[in-house]
Amino acid sequence: MAEAEQNQLPGYVRLSRSGELEERARRAYEMLRDCVVCPQECRVNRVEDELGFCRTGLLPRVSSYSPHFGEEPPLVGRNGSGTIFFSGCNMRCEFCQNYEVSQCGVGGAVPCEDLAAIMLPLQDRRCHNINFVSPSHVVPQILRAVALAAPQGLSLPLVYNSGGYDSVDTLRLLDGVIDIYMPDAKYGQDDVAWELSHAKGYVEHMQAALKEMHRQVGDLVVGADGVAVRGMIIRHLVLPGNLANTEIVMKFIADEISRDSYVNVMAQYHPAWQAAEGGRSPVLAALQRPITAREYRYAIDCAKENGLSRGFP
Repeated sequence: MAEAEQNQLPGYVRLSRSGELEERARRAYEMLRDCVVCPQECRVNRVEDELGFCRTGLLPRVSSYSPHFGEEPPLVGRNGSGTIFFSGCNMRCEFCQNYEVSQCGVGGAVPCEDLAAIMLPLQDRRCHNINFVSPSHVVPQILRAVALAAPQGLSLPLVYNSGGYDSVDTLRLLDGVIDIYMPDAKYGQDDVAWELSHAKGYVEHMQAALKEMHRQVGDLVVGADGVAVRGMIIRHLVLPGNLANTEIVMKFIADEISRDSYVNVMAQYHPAWQAAEGGRSPVLAALQRPITAREYRYAIDCAKENGLSRGFP
């Protein structure tokens, strides 16, 4: 193979050919025996199907997979993002708009061989990437599946679409494997993160994770067709009453990640799951309404005042 063609291949293809990808998968599987795959660090033996916070044992659970056109434009392009939605989650967001999948277990267990087989038809349908949605608790299984799919011809960029509550040690196993990271930067303060998402130490873990992701892939790079080929997209959901402390989040991104970060400042919050009921605490009660136009403008102003300009109006 010509050197130029070799250099155009995703990193995981080269890692597969060298045997490094299978070695990464093996090391990741060892983490499942006393599970510390994510910051919850439940230390259950998932190899023996013990269940921790994410309620996922050895086999990953998949709720759906298809070309998806609701993601950010650089991922969707003309043919869609090849999304694979994993069931379960390493957070428990009280307002989750996808709670049937993340919290209620919709989906079925899938051997890694079948997960690999899911990716190839998405490539055949000309999706621009393979997009792993809620992957933080199933990184070992993803690595194993990619190691199986690469020799069968998988060559699309891989997207890691997470809530930002990721372990740096686990992310390091993905160095050279993931092409595009798309984490949430949900909160600026830990007390809110705990009450709303049951994620202890969220801010510290999120900030460390985003720094590691950016170290691996840098700012978002798009091709001549406008489709992302590498880099990071950061999502931030605006919450009622500025519960997310947007000003803190935007300052962190600008000062410690990059002012060239692509940031999707999202306005689609609406009360869902537990937040739709409210009443259990003042914080949940505050979530029983959509955001206002003024609240969204404030979030955009926070981004702009910190020198951010990519990914939002």
